[in-house]
Amino acid sequence: MTTTAPSFRSMFRIGEFRALWLAHVLSVAGDQLARVALTVLVFNRTASAGWAAGTYALTYLPDLLGGALGGLADRFPRRTVLVVADVVRALLVALMAIPGMPWPVAAGLLVIVQLAAGPFQAARQAVLPDMLGEEKLATGQAILSSTYQAALVIGFGAGAAVVAWLGVSGALWADAVTFAVSAAALRWGLRPYPVSKATEHAPQWASLKAGCRLVARDRKLRSLLAIACCCGFYVVPEGLAVPVAAQLGGTGVLGWLLVANPVGTLLGALLISRLPRARQVRWLGPLAVASSLVLLPTGWTPALPVVVVVWTVSGMFSAHDLITQVQYSLAAPPEQRGQVIGVAIAALRAAQGLTIAAAGALALAFAPTTVVAIAAVAGAGCAAVAGTAWARAVRADREVRPRRTPLDGATPPPAP
Repeated sequence: MTTTAPSFRSMFRIGEFRALWLAHVLSVAGDQLARVALTVLVFNRTASAGWAAGTYALTYLPDLLGGALGGLADRFPRRTVLVVADVVRALLVALMAIPGMPWPVAAGLLVIVQLAAGPFQAARQAVLPDMLGEEKLATGQAILSSTYQAALVIGFGAGAAVVAWLGVSGALWADAVTFAVSAAALRWGLRPYPVSKATEHAPQWASLKAGCRLVARDRKLRSLLAIACCCGFYVVPEGLAVPVAAQLGGTGVLGWLLVANPVGTLLGALLISRLPRARQVRWLGPLAVASSLVLLPTGWTPALPVVVVVWTVSGMFSAHDLITQVQYSLAAPPEQRGQVIGVAIAALRAAQGLTIAAAGALALAFAPTTVVAIAAVAGAGCAAVAGTAWARAVRADREVRPRRTPLDGATPPPAP
């Protein structure tokens, strides 16, 4: 029987989801504003574009370690992890806002701010299945994903405008307020969601090892993580956007290239969230393949409108990530969900960083558009393997699942 997905409007009637969504919006805004403000601060102090760009890139590195700390969401009540992460970020950003703060110290504080984002994301994702249930989880995930993509589209411009209006210190104070408001919304908007007694006293290193072993041994988790890591190939255009823009017409076209994928992902999330769950599961592999394969025409160096359309369509297909997140959360045992999600966060950041680094090295020998085409072929191949593994895992799960008979649950007949 096909079930109709709940509407976006109905999701906002759930008080806990409203609080979580508000915290998500404020967290994304805070992260982006802190990055822009610190980049401006470093550039003003050093007059070096290299130092400014390097400082911005540095803010993504803590996700590798922050993801490994996702097990905190299994050892402490998940509301506590969310609130503490926001309070820590509010205090650190407030320190960054102190006038005259040396920029290397401010950069170090921002690294810790980003480090706290790992447990926050793991706890937020881990609490969704308990909050929404299986029926509403996909729609809730679609709303959060769409919000994130919309924030990426407007984030740079809005962040720059706030910094220009308030100055660096003023923007950082505003950023600290966003984290404080987020903490308040979560503290009084969510239930505690206590953790399992079996994991609350587990050492962090033991929790991390257990999470990695679980992902490696579970066919569904393993194949889903492989599909998710294929994003490293279809984010290559983002990493090569500047040289591709130079190849196609100069930096004046850069803005079109940068917004193509987020706009496509936003549209794709809205469409995919309306699909029945059974069809989402069945289409996951093909959508993962298409996300990379559709980028292949970029290698032919066509006109800018064609590249923008191709990259936007790739973004639409890449919205399959919300299916991956939903299925991954459902496949993880509730008592280890935070750590398993943390492992995924670290793996995704590693996949993206390594693939973009490899693409940058290839760009020394080939045209940037050619490198995007190479990534398209490699990504489609890897996604095909991962998608096949996912289909087999789903089929095997259905085969071992016990089938109900008409007598299941009925009172047995009395003994003669």
